[in-house]
Amino acid sequence: MSVEHVPVVVIGAGPTGVTAATLLAQYGVDCLILDRWPQVFSQPRAVHLDDEVFRIVARLGVADRVAEISRPALGLRLVERNMNVLAEFRRATTLSRNGFPQANMFDQPELETVLRDNLSRFPSITLRSGVEVTDIDTDTESVALTYSDDTGEHLVRAAYLLGCDGANSLTRRRIGSTMEDLGFQQRWLVVDIATAADLGQWDGVHQVCDPDRAATYMRIGDTRHRWEFQLGDTETAEHYSTLETLAPLLRPWLGGISTDALTLVRVAEYTFKAQMADRWRVGRVFLLGDAAHLTPPFIGQGMGAGLRDAMNLTWKLAGVLRGALPDEVLDTYVQERKPHTRSMIRLALVVGRAMTAGGELGSLARRVGLPALRRAPGFSAKVVGGETPPLRRSSLVKRSGKPRQLAGRLCPNPLVSAGRRLDTELGSGFAIVTTDTPSADQRSRIARRGVTLHVTAADSALGQWLRRGRATAALIRPDRTVMHACRDLDALCDSIPCHRPLTETSRLRR
Repeated sequence: MSVEHVPVVVIGAGPTGVTAATLLAQYGVDCLILDRWPQVFSQPRAVHLDDEVFRIVARLGVADRVAEISRPALGLRLVERNMNVLAEFRRATTLSRNGFPQANMFDQPELETVLRDNLSRFPSITLRSGVEVTDIDTDTESVALTYSDDTGEHLVRAAYLLGCDGANSLTRRRIGSTMEDLGFQQRWLVVDIATAADLGQWDGVHQVCDPDRAATYMRIGDTRHRWEFQLGDTETAEHYSTLETLAPLLRPWLGGISTDALTLVRVAEYTFKAQMADRWRVGRVFLLGDAAHLTPPFIGQGMGAGLRDAMNLTWKLAGVLRGALPDEVLDTYVQERKPHTRSMIRLALVVGRAMTAGGELGSLARRVGLPALRRAPGFSAKVVGGETPPLRRSSLVKRSGKPRQLAGRLCPNPLVSAGRRLDTELGSGFAIVTTDTPSADQRSRIARRGVTLHVTAADSALGQWLRRGRATAALIRPDRTVMHACRDLDALCDSIPCHRPLTETSRLRR
């Protein structure tokens, strides 16, 4: 059996795997993607991405196409079982500080088609579909894996392996990692409907706060709608396999519309879980996405967490492969992403339990408490704002513990020149944003390491952001996280971690 060599193998061609491979290709790293399905999986699953994750999608070069297939949502509405509104948290459909609407609904097969079509722009990526990975073997120098297709068995040896192979991950099992149960498991019915009829519903997410039958409704496209209903102990999807049997559940949203005007796309049972792998990395093997964590859907962050994993890891991996960054930076993937993901899972659990727990007493508490809480100063802004927690301190996040610090947070993405946003101006490497005037020596030191320098006016959007963070300069990582911010540009230049540019034109080939 001949051996194929490649710098990075990605197992799984879902959104996380394709995103990781595309980001690596932008750094000139050859990747092989292996996927068990012969084509895009046709069933809709994820339906939401926020403005932070949309920013990652834009990095792939497909922002316009994703905007065409997605629909900005108005936010979240909490309702009682009789559909009386308890509270409403509106999100603007205009562009946020990240440059995109705060909440965006989409159909996952359409999104995956866009992401896969984009692969054709990168000759350094090879996608092999309809294959089955059968074994993974690691050592200190490389990773060997075996896969089979209709021509037989094949052996690949890679410098690194990214396991993006979902909740039933073979990669996770092979590295001896197990899922930790975070104390949540519920069975839900997921219903996808297509109709040209106008349901006349508020164009945001409806969460029914009913301990007997919690439910969620959202419009995900011009003609596509998604419902989720918590199942009783004795119920299964088979009880609701037709529009006739679904009608009693759907009726609050249909008004006088007949089920004859509806097309049932899918009805399925899902078990919503909160789980996290105990180990996300063993040597040269990394877990990303659902292989590493499962988030209940109450805050719409499941798929987004996988794209955040890819964005966090790939530039570090490319830097190590190119010799621009030391091997130790790969340790920061788990240090940074695991606590952040755990925080998001905990938030999802809090939201889910607050909406559905407590029986009739809980319903009464929500009826009285939610409207009052909705009016509390700052509460609505916190719910609607959507900014995820800052990354914890690591060798690549210089957090000081001071209030309002910028380190660990995403920098904003404003328009900076000729209609171009900051992300486009900064490129895909490290960058320094400053209101100071750099000296010739500072400019030279910055340029030698391939760092983009962006000098901005003190009264610009970026200048005001720096001032609020009590800084005049910020070192921005390739994933747009602030590594370090201060009032000493010379010290900031000294903290640049890369020895040379991350984005050289030569490819790292197989």
